[in-house]
Amino acid sequence: MLYYLFRYLEQMDFPGARMFGYVSFRALMAVILSLLISAIFGEFFIRLLKRRQITETQRDASIDPFNVNKVGVPTMGGVIIIVAVLIPCLLLGKLENIYMILMLVTTLWLGTLGFLDDYIKVFRKDKEGLHGKFKIIGQVGLGLIVGLTLYMSPDVVIRENVEIQQDGRVVEVIHKAQDQKSTKTTIPFFKNNNLDYADFVGFLGDKAKDVGWIVFVLVTIFVVTAVSNGANLNDGMDGMAAGNSAIIGATLGILAYVSSHIEYASYLNIMYIPGSEELVIFICALIGALIGFLWYNAFPAQVFMGDTGSLTIGGIIAVLAIIIHKELLIPILCGVFLVENLSVILQVKYFQRGKKKGVKRRIFKRTPIHDHFRTTMAQLDPQCSYLITYPSNVFHESKITVRFWIVTIVLAAITIITLKIR
Repeated sequence: MLYYLFRYLEQMDFPGARMFGYVSFRALMAVILSLLISAIFGEFFIRLLKRRQITETQRDASIDPFNVNKVGVPTMGGVIIIVAVLIPCLLLGKLENIYMILMLVTTLWLGTLGFLDDYIKVFRKDKEGLHGKFKIIGQVGLGLIVGLTLYMSPDVVIRENVEIQQDGRVVEVIHKAQDQKSTKTTIPFFKNNNLDYADFVGFLGDKAKDVGWIVFVLVTIFVVTAVSNGANLNDGMDGMAAGNSAIIGATLGILAYVSSHIEYASYLNIMYIPGSEELVIFICALIGALIGFLWYNAFPAQVFMGDTGSLTIGGIIAVLAIIIHKELLIPILCGVFLVENLSVILQVKYFQRGKKKGVKRRIFKRTPIHDHFRTTMAQLDPQCSYLITYPSNVFHESKITVRFWIVTIVLAAITIITLKIR
């Protein structure tokens, strides 16, 4: 809204109005505004949650090895993040931009899904929350909406990079002048690193391009579901999900910025995505919101984000990566989320296979994997065998959280390096 106001004032030669035309200025404003909203509104909202006794039952001092009691800590703090993201985007973003619209829809869609889950847990006293199949339906539905929108919208286009060679070596990289629809994505660590989903169905001949979009939509559904669940599983310690997501968000912001700038895209030899600069505004709002939320969510937490926050954050990361054609970088960038997902899947499958043989066994002491590092040997089931019991000693959750942040920072650096190492 402010963007359109200052565009109007710019036509009237109003001093300083032209600043709102710069992505860098609006991005920095989005960070500051979302951080302030998250910090100020957060305090008010936490007080409201405490008055209404909207709390999640967490482990008590008798279970935690460090006697940390978290009974009565408010949940649904994800509302703080959502509000702090939406307001700066509505004020500073181009609301007709298809990518901004998709990100706003993603935030509201998964925010509502997560809110329903938290509502059932808190008000209906059902620890299971929203049934798993309804979560999957919601995530698949969002993936379908995003995938079909990217397929059908005429505003979703790219310009492919073209190498100009002289004497057998590349002397310049330019982009085609014509925008085009494309099912191509980026493969890390490969020189000619564009993969076309249509190539998977190349045997269909002339129909391969149309069927390639079906493959793209299916990939979108899978990525949205996997990443949102991974972020949800990662939200188990104070500051864990918020910190990791802020680091991942900053990395995606860099990738979105270079993809939206034709000169940087040419220099880095990546596809140019017109209009994707608005994603920088959105992701900066998310980063500011997460940093402001960490003010209250860092150990000892005064509020938990709940599924309202974790599902939303995961969906945002997934959709943004898909829009900028960097979804194949997610296993690297979101490596922590991937490991959290795999640890749960492997634990369940290993336990079920042992159960069929009449044996009680597990791989890890506890899952998701971050819980493995804070579970003492005394807490283990003596009738169950464990494949991995290292380390025998436990770590305080604040140490585990910071170490997971460090791992995510390293993975983020590797992700950015993929722009040059091919």
